[in-house]
Amino acid sequence: MTDTTNQLPAPISKDAPKRPKLWPIWLIASLALLCTAALGLWSWQQWNNHQAVMQTIESLQQGTNRLEDLYSDRGSLQSERIQALENKLAAQRELIATQQRQIDHTARELLEAGNRTRTDWLLAEAEYLLRIANQRLMIEKDIRGALSALESADDVLNESDDIGVYPVRQQLAREILALKGISGVDRTGLYLKLEAAIGSVHELTDQALISERAPGFMAADDGAAADAEGRNMVARAWDRFKATLKQVVVVRRMDEPVKPLLSPDQSAYARLNLQLMLEEAEMAVLRGNQPLFERALGKARSTIDSWYDGTEPRVRALSETLSELADRNVDPELPDISQSLNLLKERLAGRLASTNASDTDKAASNSDNGGDDS
Repeated sequence: MTDTTNQLPAPISKDAPKRPKLWPIWLIASLALLCTAALGLWSWQQWNNHQAVMQTIESLQQGTNRLEDLYSDRGSLQSERIQALENKLAAQRELIATQQRQIDHTARELLEAGNRTRTDWLLAEAEYLLRIANQRLMIEKDIRGALSALESADDVLNESDDIGVYPVRQQLAREILALKGISGVDRTGLYLKLEAAIGSVHELTDQALISERAPGFMAADDGAAADAEGRNMVARAWDRFKATLKQVVVVRRMDEPVKPLLSPDQSAYARLNLQLMLEEAEMAVLRGNQPLFERALGKARSTIDSWYDGTEPRVRALSETLSELADRNVDPELPDISQSLNLLKERLAGRLASTNASDTDKAASNSDNGGDDS
């Protein structure tokens, strides 16, 4: 028994089993849950951005279609206006040619009237000046030129010794006074100011648009002022966090009108539209069309107020210039100065008739004297 017992293997002690460690599993599960939440939040934000981009693209497409329709209609309207202007210019050229023929006829009469007296010459010169005054006022709408011609004609009539020109000078005094009561229109100055305005329109950049007021925009001056205040790092980090949060969460008020943001193409269209309005105002200045002038400047000012930032110096200067030009009158009511010319023509016809009658009487007297001598 002893040997048998000695040959048995030694008993093995059994240790208690160790419990498995679960904290790595919980850590991995927490990380996976956080990643899933972050991925879901990122996907939701990307979906919202995608929807916003799609809405913006749709609104831009609609705006582009409207602008294309507007410019097509405006192009046809401009063609009709240009055609009407060409017709009016042709009529004015014909009127100028008629006036020139009348002036040439008067000049030939002056050259052929070698036997006239000094009074006849002065009256003919006064008639020529009155024709020039009517031409300046009716065709060119030159008030200063017409007034100068009327005053020169009055001076010439004053040098004549014909008492029959009194009614003519009386009418001339009325017409001169009527012209002095009209404020002249500086068409050249107005045209040059509009040209300068068109040049400033080309200098407007996309930075002057309302799109600068979009959410998340921060002016450079604000940033410089913030740095100048010497805030600590914690305050700047808090500001960056708020700026980032504003980019993620956008609060829009539905009770205020929202102006759509312009794309670069629409910005170019806006400048082109403003240029066309100012060119239309130039055409109105040359034609003396006051309603068209006021309407074109009104539309241009409305476009500037709607699509451009009024705090920009160039935008503010352009708006003030257009406001100043809008008060100008390009088509003042012109008086009729043809009555003095008609009276002078009647006086010239009377003097010519009396001269012919005198020559006839002299010829008859000479023939009678010749018969008596024989």
